[in-house]
Amino acid sequence: MGVEPVVVLPQKREAVERFVAETHPPFEILIDEKRDVVKTYGVWHRIGLDAWNIARPAVFLIDRDRSIRYSFIGTSQIQFPSHEEILKAI
Repeated sequence: MGVEPVVVLPQKREAVERFVAETHPPFEILIDEKRDVVKTYGVWHRIGLDAWNIARPAVFLIDRDRSIRYSFIGTSQIQFPSHEEILKAI
C-alpha cells in the first residue's frame, strides 16, 4: 500500500520511552513534548471537558508531496475512525 504509520505523542519523553520499551510497537513514534506538532495540526486543546493541555485523537494521511489527503479529528478522547474508514481513505 505504500503507507508508513507514524504516531505523534505530545507527552514527556520518559513516559513515551517507557511505553516503547514495554510494548515494542510496530510503528514509529515521534515525541512532541512542546506540543508544536499537535498545535500545528489543530488538535491541541488547552482546556477540554476531559483533561487539560491535551491533544484530541486524530488521523492524517499525508501524501509524499505533503498534502493532507484525509483527516479525522475526534471530538472526545474515545472517538476514532474505524479501521475500514482508514483503509478506504488509503
